[in-house]
Amino acid sequence: MVSETQFGKTRAAVEAFGRAGGVGETLQEQLREKRENTDNWVYDVWLEDMYLKNRLALPVNSSPALVFPKQPFRDYRESLVFAAHLILGVSQYKTVCVCVCCRKTLLDARVCKDQYQRLFSSSRRVGLQRDTLVTADGAHIIVACRNQFFVLNLTEGSCRLNEADLQAQLQWIYEQTRAQTRAQTQPAVGLLTADGRTDWASAREQLLKDAVNRESVELMESCMCVVCLDDRAGLEPSDANRASLMLHGGGQEKNGANRWYDKTLQFVIGADGVCGVVCEHSPLEGIVLVQCAEHVLKHIKPISGRSASELPHPRRLVWKCSAGIQSALASAADHLQRLVRNLDMNVFIFTAHGKELIKQQKMSPDAYIQLALQLAFYRSHRRPVSTYESASLRRFRQGRVDNIRSATPEALAFAKAMTDGRTSTQDTEKMEKLRAAVESQTKITALVVAGMGTDNHLLGLREMAKEMKMEMPDIFSDETYHISNHFILSTSQVPTTEEMFCCYGPVVADGYGVCYNPQADRMLFCVSSFRESTETCSGLLVRELDAGLRDMMHLCMKHSDRRQQRQTV
Repeated sequence: MVSETQFGKTRAAVEAFGRAGGVGETLQEQLREKRENTDNWVYDVWLEDMYLKNRLALPVNSSPALVFPKQPFRDYRESLVFAAHLILGVSQYKTVCVCVCCRKTLLDARVCKDQYQRLFSSSRRVGLQRDTLVTADGAHIIVACRNQFFVLNLTEGSCRLNEADLQAQLQWIYEQTRAQTRAQTQPAVGLLTADGRTDWASAREQLLKDAVNRESVELMESCMCVVCLDDRAGLEPSDANRASLMLHGGGQEKNGANRWYDKTLQFVIGADGVCGVVCEHSPLEGIVLVQCAEHVLKHIKPISGRSASELPHPRRLVWKCSAGIQSALASAADHLQRLVRNLDMNVFIFTAHGKELIKQQKMSPDAYIQLALQLAFYRSHRRPVSTYESASLRRFRQGRVDNIRSATPEALAFAKAMTDGRTSTQDTEKMEKLRAAVESQTKITALVVAGMGTDNHLLGLREMAKEMKMEMPDIFSDETYHISNHFILSTSQVPTTEEMFCCYGPVVADGYGVCYNPQADRMLFCVSSFRESTETCSGLLVRELDAGLRDMMHLCMKHSDRRQQRQTV
């Protein structure tokens, strides 16, 4: 990935850092001391570096989404029934997550449970230089409808609302927003949460000068989740369009303002059947989101009952917006619309085979898919690329993720053999290189999930140097260090048992976001990039991914056939 000259500089910086009695050893000892005095020595610095100090807007750049199967709503009333059903399911899942005796049966006892606690109690509070995670355990949800926000209490007195109650309350909200006049309409303040974090932080400071706004913001931050009742988007409900709509709502002209992106969970129910959940990523990982969504869709059944007609109506949140806030809203709308235009989303379902065929070859499906992505990128761009694959560390207290670096020398050798030597390289040699690359990837994965990854360790050493107010060691200002951490290919496996899929945007302007879901007989890929980049094209990467997977399949089939022939002989 770098020139020989640059690599020589990097080698010198690394050797100097690791010299006995040198700065690296000093930082390592300080990091060991921190380990002895904290539950997780990397958690705080990782959270800040990965999320809280990031100044990019949350939609597309940071927040992933789960796309549910398209729902066959015949009219808006059926969407409200689905929303009521979902709200009950979410409420029950929250009870499961906080009940220790229930949690033992539902959640894997071998992993840290902290992320489940944050599902319904956390919110990201924007700041001028860095954001913070705040916790408040409210008993209400927020319903967003036509860019307005309503407080919906799930209990009244000692009684919990049943499905009929929820339907009645949602119907009331829907009718209120449909009948509202221009004078009654509140500003679409949710747009501010879609803006860059520094701009939103400045607007929030202005917003909180008014006591009415402060109360509204507190109610937004303390809710269990946001339920977004979206109008029809007017787009063909293709997988790619539904994925894009989950990530950004289609901008102000569609449902992009019908959101509060700082809240951890936003369940989206579109009148056109486009449904899913958007997640603010800093409190939890994708697998926790998937487990929640799958439980809600699969296990929760409607609870019938008559609605209590005397229920108080939900409360509409009021916002008082100065000229400065109005200007910030207009700017946020423009910035969101640019994101909408910029996102190039491609959802690709590979149907020639799934993970079962890969297992038959005695290979790890995840390692195999990572090799296919390396091959696809190499064929698209004729070079290797710094690659991020998230690896769960939930077996550790407060564990989040570390990075499996898939761009190995073995992966590059395999990609070259399959590309530059398509005719000259023999199939046997290609198969050997494939198995060597899969073995290397599998070994690295095992090390990382066991806590032996390099990225978190280097991050801890770098931040310790800052904490000790030391001059930054050359290893962290080295060009290779920055290139290796500019993840043009950001990847993650998010498997599901229900018919849904996960998607997210690229993490750098000239990069790809690739989320994949391997099933027994097929594999689904969500590939995203930015149209403004001249270096990337989602369609090109998908075409090469399709071709590469087929070439790898044919290679494996040929090898299997030859092996069977030898065994027969």
